[in-house]
Amino acid sequence: MFAPADYLDLSHTAHAELFAHDEPVWAALTKIAPYLAAHLQPGIHCDVPSSAFIGPQVYIGHGTVVEPGAVIKGPAWIGSNCQIRAGCYIRENVIVGDGAVLGNSCEFKNCVVFDHCEVPHFNYVGDSILGYKAHLGAGVILSNVRLDRREVTVADGAGHIPTGLRKFGAIIGDGAEVGCNSVINPGALLGRRSIVYPLSTFSGVLAAGMILKTRQSQSVGERAPAAQRD
Repeated sequence: MFAPADYLDLSHTAHAELFAHDEPVWAALTKIAPYLAAHLQPGIHCDVPSSAFIGPQVYIGHGTVVEPGAVIKGPAWIGSNCQIRAGCYIRENVIVGDGAVLGNSCEFKNCVVFDHCEVPHFNYVGDSILGYKAHLGAGVILSNVRLDRREVTVADGAGHIPTGLRKFGAIIGDGAEVGCNSVINPGALLGRRSIVYPLSTFSGVLAAGMILKTRQSQSVGERAPAAQRD
């Protein structure tokens, strides 16, 4: 149940060994730090502007563009032909595939971003896994800590499944889309090609190919005349 293959095409990451078929997909979050400690070989294979900060435990692949003002603390493993835009803040234990977009004023920590995933504007991605060609609209937050700081559980409709994690954001399946300014609550799982409408708050499990719609009620009325000024 909640196996990695249910959400992710592991051929679209160079780090498939993080995922075990007999474990829930979120188990990979506990493996990122030791995996990087064992396998990361720092190296910068692209041009980096002097105003960007790159820590010592960072690998960046060929063809990746790092814009001025980006901060990559590391440990971090970033693939080829990515865009790391101005103001992007990449903290500890981040793995990014090829062709991904990590945008301006976005923050990443302890996460796996698959190939060709796009996280382009004002996003927070903590303790999360984003699948192949997944996309977060501007301002989307993947919240990773409960307000009471207790263990994060997954609500699957039948109950609450313990994860053993106090920090767990979301699993965003391949090709899933999350609309602008949505908040995805801790322990959420979005299936492949699912869609969350803008300005939504979501908890639990959204099945593959489903659409979560948030509707707002609006009314239009005539404005009262402006008061006369002396």
